[in-house]
Amino acid sequence: MYSDKKSVRQLTALLKAHGVTKVVVCPGSQVAPLIQTCLQVTSFTCYPVNDHRSAGFFAIGLALHEAAPVAVVCTAGNGLSNMLPAVAEAYQQQVPLVVISADTVPARLQEPLVFGNVVKKAVNLPEVQSEEDALACNRLINEALLESRHHGKGPVHINIQLSDPAFGCNTTELEEERVMVRYQGLNMYEQDYQPLVERLNKLKKRMVVAGQMNNIYEFDKKNEATLSKQFVWFTESLSNHTTPGRPIRRMEELLYPMDLKTLDNLTPELLITFGGAVVSRRLKYFLRKHKPLEHWHVSKDGEAYDAFGALTAIIEMDPFEFFEKIAPLIEDVPPLYPRQWSQLEEKLPTPKFPYSELQAVGLLMEALPKGCSLHLGNSSVVRMAQLFGMPEEVEMQSNMGLEGAEGALATALGYATASEKINFIVLGDLSFFCGMSALWNSNYGSNIRLMVINNGGNAQQQTLPGFTPDDRALRMITGAHQASAKAWAEDRGFTYLSAHNEEELQAALPAFVKPDITRQPLFLEVFTDKASDAEVLKQYYKSLKKG
Repeated sequence: MYSDKKSVRQLTALLKAHGVTKVVVCPGSQVAPLIQTCLQVTSFTCYPVNDHRSAGFFAIGLALHEAAPVAVVCTAGNGLSNMLPAVAEAYQQQVPLVVISADTVPARLQEPLVFGNVVKKAVNLPEVQSEEDALACNRLINEALLESRHHGKGPVHINIQLSDPAFGCNTTELEEERVMVRYQGLNMYEQDYQPLVERLNKLKKRMVVAGQMNNIYEFDKKNEATLSKQFVWFTESLSNHTTPGRPIRRMEELLYPMDLKTLDNLTPELLITFGGAVVSRRLKYFLRKHKPLEHWHVSKDGEAYDAFGALTAIIEMDPFEFFEKIAPLIEDVPPLYPRQWSQLEEKLPTPKFPYSELQAVGLLMEALPKGCSLHLGNSSVVRMAQLFGMPEEVEMQSNMGLEGAEGALATALGYATASEKINFIVLGDLSFFCGMSALWNSNYGSNIRLMVINNGGNAQQQTLPGFTPDDRALRMITGAHQASAKAWAEDRGFTYLSAHNEEELQAALPAFVKPDITRQPLFLEVFTDKASDAEVLKQYYKSLKKG
């Protein structure tokens, strides 16, 4: 019988899946559920060692002989601390020692800090009380076990929280768990990559999602034709021009009106991701609720990016090199799946908005001159820009790594100072006023075009499902204010333009988007009403539902 604790069963199943066959166990009531469960796994050989200090070194000896990871299980507290000499030795010798501690006090979270910088990774497993907890637990275990053999071998530490009642062992099965595999280039650590290519060719509904990228990439023409047919490509403005063919850009609008049957039918079998942040909330929700059979993340650093709770393979290489290399290996199949998505996107109406923050962003996107740089300040502006076409030969930048407004203006100014292009910067008012001191800077030149959408707060907060605060809370949450940037902009040497309605906006835009560098940098402040802005966005999505 196995432990009733889901996290214990997950840990045991993943130890087995990652090739652990030898487990050294130290006595203690805290680890009783884990010991009991490990003893039921026929592929495990368990070695009891009473002294914790000796147990760690004994496990090192086993690992050195087997050239494979070995687990050592002990209680938290002093028992765990006595493992430190062995862990330090394993770190110096690059031995894949997996130290597992158990703690019956969930609030005591210091255990993963015991070994400091002499472990390659330390994780603390939560109590599993929901599907989200189970996903998090699975990811943490996989990450720790993978790290024991990543860029050289070494020790890792997994602490597991076991609240009372901790000792029930009445579960009859050890469930299969999602196993993550890391490939180094197109070669898995200690294994050939051919099975990866075979799985790719068996999975016919293939989707690629490009996250934030700071460069532009052009695929080889022959490979571009293959890749654009064999995958449906999802890209956002922040992905820059890094996808072949005609990718799907309007994912928010596509997914919003879809019913459950349609979503099920469009669920990918294989998801491949690359790049950084993905902004679309609806895409994240879709892929978390309608999981692909496999999710591969391709990145140079080989980090586990499990944003959709479905990650199965990490491919440690440049993503563009990866796609160029696999293109000739893909078996040609009719592009039915990509065509499904593209036909749906083609049916979407061209968005037209009355005077609002959405209209201001849309008109700017349409009028951007070729060869400029566009900096989008934070998540609200990024989401608005996503509703409109991305002009060719325009490079995108944004401080979206942590999905916040911090430093957006200063970063854009730094980029523009080193750039010979015209640099357009679009910020919301809160983002601008929080970072306006960035203009107190003598380094930037006149190639700056700064647009601030000033609606007296944050309109997008009012469009979130279930958002119904009272007036007082609304003022605080949306950052309500009555400030204007005019005096500061003029004081810092900008030519100041403003718009309070569509006529003024249309009149100001030609000078603002002029493709020639002007004598002074330009500042365009667009004044809108946040309640009206929120309503415009709501009505647009309602119209998609009706359509």
